[in-house]
Amino acid sequence: MEINKITEKIIGCAIEVHRNLGAGLLESAYEECLAFELQQAGFKVERQVAVPVIYKEIKLNCGYRIDILVENSVIVELKSVDALAPIHDAQILTYMKFARKHIGLLLNFNVTVLKNGIKRFIL
Repeated sequence: MEINKITEKIIGCAIEVHRNLGAGLLESAYEECLAFELQQAGFKVERQVAVPVIYKEIKLNCGYRIDILVENSVIVELKSVDALAPIHDAQILTYMKFARKHIGLLLNFNVTVLKNGIKRFIL
């Protein structure tokens, strides 16, 4: 499936979760429900995928984790915050770099309308 179609369907699943749960819950609740919706849509979903930091030739397991990896190609980083900050952008870009993935979605569920909490990243 084309990557744009995958991200479109991921966003559709996220909107469905937000429509049912609304804003104000913990990130973990949204993660669980979004993973369920994505699996129901037929996607291969991995949760809490370890991302090692590569420094020169050293691989450091520092505890960084991708919230959701879809079809081994799209990183989905979830937030439930008042507003996305530049540090959130830096986080997903770092995950994309170290995981060698070219597409990422940053989703903030703590908004009235989810489309206002979506950012798409391409490396």
